Amino acid sequence: MRRTVNRIAHEIVERERDLSSLAIVGIRARGDALAKRLRDAIRANEGVEVPLGALDITLYRDDLTRVGYAPVVRETAIDFTVDDRVVVLVDDVLFTGRTVRAAMDALVDYGRPRAIRLAVLVDRGHRELPIRADFVGKNVPTSLGVDVRVRLVESDGRDEVEVVEMARV
Repeated sequence: MRRTVNRIAHEIVERERDLSSLAIVGIRARGDALAKRLRDAIRANEGVEVPLGALDITLYRDDLTRVGYAPVVRETAIDFTVDDRVVVLVDDVLFTGRTVRAAMDALVDYGRPRAIRLAVLVDRGHRELPIRADFVGKNVPTSLGVDVRVRLVESDGRDEVEVVEMARV
């Protein structure tokens, strides 16, 4: 996972030469930890401090009524302007695209970025919306009967990606 994050960080720098207008924003809950790792890798490789933020999308989801009547809303932490920046949104798994759509809706409430790029650790396919990642750690073709679970040291005590067969009901 360390090499994958480092590779994505290099790809971001190669594409976005002007790092002074770059910002990285992670989608809570695991995207924010990956975003911090990307920011740290860019700092280590380039010696540049890129603004880092975390975005909660709970209230922007199109399936909020399915989540429950008391959704857990976490803090959004964006303490810089997103106006005229290239913002790299970071998430762990890209699946249907609905999480990313909600994140873009939430992000533009903070201003008007020059561009929004998407970095994901795993792209598993099965898009329902016309969204694609600009930076991908690993493409993992899956069937709809499996789940892709990302665990990170920061929240789960270990780094791993697991493809799990879903129980049939």
